[in-house]
Amino acid sequence: MASGLRERKKLKTKSAIQREAIRLFLEQGYEDTTVEQIADAAEISPSTFFNYFSSKEDVVYQDELDPLILAAFNAEPRDEHPIAAMRHAMDGVFRKLTPEQDRIMRQRIALMSSTPSLRAAMLARFADMVDEIAGLVATRAGGSAKDFAVRNMAGALLGVMMSTLITMAEDPGADLLAAADEAMAHLEAGLPLDWSSTRRKR
Repeated sequence: MASGLRERKKLKTKSAIQREAIRLFLEQGYEDTTVEQIADAAEISPSTFFNYFSSKEDVVYQDELDPLILAAFNAEPRDEHPIAAMRHAMDGVFRKLTPEQDRIMRQRIALMSSTPSLRAAMLARFADMVDEIAGLVATRAGGSAKDFAVRNMAGALLGVMMSTLITMAEDPGADLLAAADEAMAHLEAGLPLDWSSTRRKR
């Protein structure tokens, strides 16, 4: 019971740090915000900040949703195509988002896409995520994570996921569930450029 209470307290503190950091980034700019300012806003010490995040950049990139989506993807039936599995995984996770989680996610993506230093770092993280998804796809397909087709599939899945999230950040009123489902349906259809006619046929 005590350990459960400690974990909940740690999660609450981590959420508060991220919430205050993103608020400051949006109000005064990412580059002009210091760790000391974030710590002060979250009512913690700078040293406590580094117990939860390794850097300012880490505050933006750490996401509780990515592990949930990948776990849901991995839990889908092994005989299901990776695109369908990811489509169901995203739907399951996004359907359970609280308004606060949805807001923070959109703000994080908006910061990543509008801040040059964060955009550059996104490429390195993108490569790591492709490797992680490739491992899950390989397990599902019975191949190697280094297989050309497996890595292509992993890159396509991640690319569509990122594209959906960027769309959400640019349009605060957009329906996340509908956009994610349509994005995966587009990938499932082979990414046709004339998507409007494809949708009419579905």
